[in-house]
Amino acid sequence: MKTQTRRSLIFSAGVLVAGLLGFQVGRQSDTIGGGSDAPLIGIASLTSDTYVRAIRDSGGIPVVLPNTDGSVDKIDEYLERLDGLLMPGGADIPPSEYGEETHETVKLLDDERFLFEKAICTAWIERSDKPMLGICLGSQWINVASGGSLIQDIPSELGAIHRDPENPITHPVTLELDTRLAEIFGETVFDVNSLHHQAVDGENGLGKNLRVAARAPDGVVEATETTDPDRFLIGVQWHPEKLMPEDQRQAKLLKAFVEAAAEVRKKR
Repeated sequence: MKTQTRRSLIFSAGVLVAGLLGFQVGRQSDTIGGGSDAPLIGIASLTSDTYVRAIRDSGGIPVVLPNTDGSVDKIDEYLERLDGLLMPGGADIPPSEYGEETHETVKLLDDERFLFEKAICTAWIERSDKPMLGICLGSQWINVASGGSLIQDIPSELGAIHRDPENPITHPVTLELDTRLAEIFGETVFDVNSLHHQAVDGENGLGKNLRVAARAPDGVVEATETTDPDRFLIGVQWHPEKLMPEDQRQAKLLKAFVEAAAEVRKKR
């Protein structure tokens, strides 16, 4: 635990620098040439620079949000200044958040990241109508913050494998026809990468105002989205940012997210 905390502090220091730089870029973009349409996209915690590159390459300005010491003091300012929020992948949400005991396979988020991400995800959903994209853990956060529950371990509970550290897994997903996700991709069946061992606990585990947007062949929920047709709030279990830029299909999702945030910025 001490080693994990030490690593977290070191990583948080790097994230803090990146976050400050991101905000500075955003401030400069508002003053050069009378303003910029490029939206500021907050990245709640950072485990890989692929998120930064994906937002940048999709036309947004990535802003890494430091979760140092779990502080939530700046969340009101983030809600005001940012145009979109990306919830990234990571370890597991404490099952106590949805009223369950912890399964032996669960690897919990460190305390600082847990406290910060819970606060900003909940605030973004409840107090904002701005775009949000959740990836893997981020998708699970959207569901849990909306009052939903998770399958804690797909292999032991369903007998299916959606994550193998030694052998990358891909599988097809089928999108629901009348979803925003299907509109974005322009197709309803395609292959995705798979790096997760948890997922939304079926229809009964859906959070408030969410709907299933995609499933794997074994029935595991692979994507959710809001039932509000006027808002971009989507969570996917796969990692589109890892497939960019080679996979232009997956680039559509990040570009749609950034474009939705750009519309928010134009209304300022």
